[in-house]
Parts: sequence; C-alpha cells; structure tokens
Amino acid sequence: KIDLEKFEKVVRTVSVEKGANVITIEDFSKVDLRVAKILMAERIPKSKKLIRLEIDLGSLGKRQIVAGIAEFYKPEDLVGKLIVVVANLKPAKLMGYESQGMLLAAQFGDDLKLITIDGDITPGAKVS
Repeated sequence: KIDLEKFEKVVRTVSVEKGANVITIEDFSKVDLRVAKILMAERIPKSKKLIRLEIDLGSLGKRQIVAGIAEFYKPEDLVGKLIVVVANLKPAKLMGYESQGMLLAAQFGDDLKLITIDGDITPGAKVS
C-alpha cells in the first residue's frame, strides 16, 4: 500500500528541489486574470502562427491581443468564445501589432487548447 500523504510530500519536495518555479500567494495576486469574449479574429498577414483578436473585457473595455495559435485554430472558430486572459500584462509589439494582454492555453506535445469558460459569465469577470 502507498501512504498518499507521504507520497504527496515527496512529490512536492522533489518538485521544489528540481528547480520548480515556486511563487508566493503575493506573487500570484499580482496577475490579473479575467474572462474575455472574442469579438473578432483574423490571421496576421505573413505569419504562420499569429492571430489578432479583438476582445471584450467588460468594464475594462475592448482590447487587441496577438496570440500564436493559428496552427491550432481557424479565426472564424474563435469568435464568440469566452476565454481567460492576463489583463495586466505589459503591452508588446508582435509583427507590428500591439498585444494588450495574453490568452491562456494548455499545450501538450502537438496539441494546444484554449482555456475557456464553462457556461456564460459577463466579460471582465475576475478569475481566481
């Protein structure tokens, strides 16, 4: 039999010892995760990976983000989806387009999936 408490403790210890990027709750609280509704999506010309998205963040307004998801999603399949974004990320320019946030996605091998919301909730809702 495996003692689950001991096993979990060993796993946590090994993760920290192997250089896992451990953060504090204070560090995590600096990240502003919000629900966003995708209003528009289009491929960025001359890029195989990038899609430009216009998103609605409710009371935070509308923004543009650029995401490297074109190999996994067609722009027309993204419109209307409720996704999770980092709303307080410093803006960055990608291929001449300003990205005002970052969407969250999970990737394993050659598969990538957006982090989406189950059901309806108002854009701009805080994720915690």
